[in-house]
Amino acid sequence: MAHAKVLSSPLPHARILRIDASKARALPGVFGVLTAHELGDMDPYYGSDIKDRPIIAIDKVRYEGEPVAAVAAVDLETAEAALDLIDVEYEELPVIATMNDALTDGAATVHQSNLCHESHYEWGNTEEGFAEADRIFEDTFTFPMVYHYSLEPHTVIARYDELGITVWDSAQHPFLVRNELARLFGLSLNRVQVVVPYVGGGFGSKSYIKIEPLAVALSREAKRPVKLAYSVEQSAKTVRRHAASITLKTGVRNDGSFVARDCQIRLDTGAYADNGNRVTDRCADQVPGPYLWPHLTVTSKGLYTNTGAAGSFRAIGGPQAAWASESQVDMIADALGIDPLELRLKNLGAPGDVIRQGKNPLDADIATGLKEAAKGVGWAGRGAKPVTQEKETKRGIGLACSVLNAGASPTSTALVRLHADGSATAMVSTVEVGQGSKGVMAQIAAEELCIPLEKVGVVASDTAIVPYDRSTGASRSTTLVGLAVQLGAKEIKQQLLDLASKHFEAPEDKLAFADSSVVFGQESITYAQLIRQMFGGPAGELMGRGYVTPQTEGPLKGLPVFWEMAVVGAEVEVNEKTGAIRVLRLVSVSDIGKAINPKQAEGQDEGAAMQGIGHTLFEELIYEDGQLLNPNLVDYRVPSFEEVPDGFETILIENEDGPGPFGAKGIGEGPIAAVAPAIANAVFQATGVRIKELPLTPERVWRALQAGTSGGHKVDALTEG
Repeated sequence: MAHAKVLSSPLPHARILRIDASKARALPGVFGVLTAHELGDMDPYYGSDIKDRPIIAIDKVRYEGEPVAAVAAVDLETAEAALDLIDVEYEELPVIATMNDALTDGAATVHQSNLCHESHYEWGNTEEGFAEADRIFEDTFTFPMVYHYSLEPHTVIARYDELGITVWDSAQHPFLVRNELARLFGLSLNRVQVVVPYVGGGFGSKSYIKIEPLAVALSREAKRPVKLAYSVEQSAKTVRRHAASITLKTGVRNDGSFVARDCQIRLDTGAYADNGNRVTDRCADQVPGPYLWPHLTVTSKGLYTNTGAAGSFRAIGGPQAAWASESQVDMIADALGIDPLELRLKNLGAPGDVIRQGKNPLDADIATGLKEAAKGVGWAGRGAKPVTQEKETKRGIGLACSVLNAGASPTSTALVRLHADGSATAMVSTVEVGQGSKGVMAQIAAEELCIPLEKVGVVASDTAIVPYDRSTGASRSTTLVGLAVQLGAKEIKQQLLDLASKHFEAPEDKLAFADSSVVFGQESITYAQLIRQMFGGPAGELMGRGYVTPQTEGPLKGLPVFWEMAVVGAEVEVNEKTGAIRVLRLVSVSDIGKAINPKQAEGQDEGAAMQGIGHTLFEELIYEDGQLLNPNLVDYRVPSFEEVPDGFETILIENEDGPGPFGAKGIGEGPIAAVAPAIANAVFQATGVRIKELPLTPERVWRALQAGTSGGHKVDALTEG
């Protein structure tokens, strides 16, 4: 196996005039060097939404850190030495560093245009709605670039040979990786195998396809397997969350009724689209919140810049949308003198209401969730504040809610095998990224088959062995893959009924299942005995197939598969001398339908909430003229145990009304969307200062406090930090 190193561009935007890799190729121990020249026999562009990203830079570079050449060598030291021998000549080009640069008339372009994707929808007539409104509020909110910081950076081992392609990968979407590799290298799907072992965290950073094409192309050049392992800095430049600027114009009546909203969204998708189209669409879907709007207009634009590409990150588009929407809802409540909780309850959609035209009705009980969150943080109504113990600190409580159109595409399959001894194996492609999917799949199969949990094994994430699943993300695994497992188990049960009906000479409706057996009155026969009878000995097995498709009856016929609720209540303490915020208490509420594994579900929600605390209080990738300044844990801070709230609670609402197995719905993303506005709303209640820019660093809060109070009156303060 060869070891790979990548030569990255030191410039954010430049034309490549010349690459000379002859000295690197001549270095002993080097098996191959990959540049754009070696890709001339194939279509070298890939991407989940737009095929705009080259396997390796072709003609020009579009972000600092973009791969320009790659070396496969006998060891990492030799590969590193070879990089130093590659000579690249660049011609610098104007840098599109920000979204404002991208929108400037006559500006340089990252691609043919700086507009990657635009999403627009509307209903009613917003201008007429604004004319009907008693008050109109218009505000702009900004959300930072943030990095996933999973423990394991992007890593892949690739083998290209005469039989095809095999990759061992830290990917969340193995079948989508397989499909794209087959297309790029001109192979049929059966000649591409993607094997995914346990993944060291993803949070969306390993969605779709990332560095796999580079590793495969380098293996093809080196004529041997190649291991390519990125550093944290390289991964941070490969994918991140979209930065956003969102302007909301909202018309309301004096009694608090929402009348009209116009939403203008700008998202920084970086140098390449990745899945920026989906993020642009999802943010547009989520920015109205869970409310009923008689008049609504939404325009969302994804813009190219000369920064690292943005892609999936837990609850794509949701945190940006909720930050703007839920901050403004509190601002409206304050201006009208209405309790923020009551204002939300007045305008919320109820289960069964259509909150987005053309999409499935709302299926989440958000009103109950809000009341539970308010109770959990001691909400006492508008103007009531918690007791503050020290003079320089003030306490406040805030609420926020939103919905995520979760589930992605309802395309999942599973195979369940009931073995000759009565044990079972569920074969699925959902990827274990730390969320506990293997255990949940085993629980579902065991429950449906009425066998002990320890008798169920799970095989996952090898495209040559397990059935197809679209992806691991969008809170879909339990709902859709779990449903496929349940359907597969049901098919096995039908086979068992057929066998038992013949054995007992009894109609199927007189039979029941219990303890690995089929029961008829006082008699029973084990599954193992039925299989032995069928095959004439201790051999063979029964197999059940589960198919989940958009044609499946019920809510899967439309989108979203389900609406994932995001409800958070927060109590904070603000030190007015330093601007430091301490989250004292945080309560998240999820409408889960049915909790297959309650403790695991709580852990998922708490993890999402902690990530939300990160981008709320301090996380931000900082670029200056296209150069990333903080690509490591020394300069980029993530939440630690110090930031865990003193009181941390997850409330699960179980109505068994979800589309998944036993009425389950997916969770694990909702809290990350609602944490930031809940904390900012609590800061406002504590201090009277409204900040519209994240993160709420001590410096930004301190500056806002200094600028935001005059004569005791509350003043809106958006600082430049």
